[in-house]
Amino acid sequence: MTATPAPTATTDEFAPLTIGPMQVWPPVVLAPMAGITNAPFRTLCREQSGGKGLYVSEMITTRALVERNAKTMQLIKFDASEKPRSIQLYGVDPVTVGKAARMIADENLADHIDLNFGCPVPKVTRKGGGSALPYKRNLLREILREAVANAGDLPVTMKMRKGIDDDHLTYLDAGRIGAEEGVAAIALHGRTAAQHYGGTADWSAIARLRESVPAHIPVLGNGDIWSADDAVRMMRETGCDGVVVGRGCLGRPWLFKDLVAIFEGEVDYARPSFADVSRAMVRHAQLLGEWLGDEARGVIDFRKHVAWYTKGFSVGSELRVKLANSSSLAELAETLSMVEQSQLWPAGADGPRGRTSGNNRVVLPEGWLDDPYDCALPSADAESDTSGG
Repeated sequence: MTATPAPTATTDEFAPLTIGPMQVWPPVVLAPMAGITNAPFRTLCREQSGGKGLYVSEMITTRALVERNAKTMQLIKFDASEKPRSIQLYGVDPVTVGKAARMIADENLADHIDLNFGCPVPKVTRKGGGSALPYKRNLLREILREAVANAGDLPVTMKMRKGIDDDHLTYLDAGRIGAEEGVAAIALHGRTAAQHYGGTADWSAIARLRESVPAHIPVLGNGDIWSADDAVRMMRETGCDGVVVGRGCLGRPWLFKDLVAIFEGEVDYARPSFADVSRAMVRHAQLLGEWLGDEARGVIDFRKHVAWYTKGFSVGSELRVKLANSSSLAELAETLSMVEQSQLWPAGADGPRGRTSGNNRVVLPEGWLDDPYDCALPSADAESDTSGG
């Protein structure tokens, strides 16, 4: 957003976010993002915030978890310093979702379960999953009921979009169902599935959801939080109880330092030089290598972060290409050293980043919109490793 910066919060303006037994301060949650919010990235963000806030794992498919898929079991590993531990689940079958929730509770795999009903990608919605699923009200209810019943003492939350498109909005019904089934909090991305990540998030929908959901259930807002000022502005404009930050922190883990600062009445935002950014990039790649057990794999996995970290800096096309093709820590560090290290934080680097595509036709199963209460299950292949919301 490009509105006038919000003034810093006073110490008594906002309350900690209450999610079951958890007290989250500041009321800020890292959004689950596939291939991004793994343990290394969560570590970087937590360090910037001084351990404050809530950091959710990337999306975990319930079927893969129940089947103990090796890749999935790696994804749910938390660093010893991560407290509380938060897992986002994605599933389409109530029974399987219930089994996954019970597994997490019985084996002490996490302290909080979030359910994803926001993924807008065609290969998920065409099977009836993700942001298509809340249209089937009874199916949504069954999934939520099974998750809450099997999670024991663990709080269960849900994240969703406004609906399939402007003609098929579901968020108010979904919020009501979630409240009736005992979810501990509800997060709303102020876009429809058709918008993907394009256009402007509709914060007024977050306000309407807050008004319609019982006051004891926190409502979190998501969408177009590119700066700490945006987070405070969203809470003031919508009355929501907390914010979920996604694309705004891509290549910018220090956004969480800014968020702590603004909620605690400070104005000293992080403005790293390129030298600082370079060190963060190398460390991020190193952490990925340690987590994956192979330096080269870590550096290769890091390649997708290069454009986000260097956004706004004068790097040059040749060096950007070289950075994006690095295959070792030494090569990455050497290439970064060729960039002018004294560059100050660029003015445009606080703006939008990540995917911006929008206005897409939502691909749905045949006849999906015929009956919003039909409870036919999506096919098993609706479960995908693709996340979003």
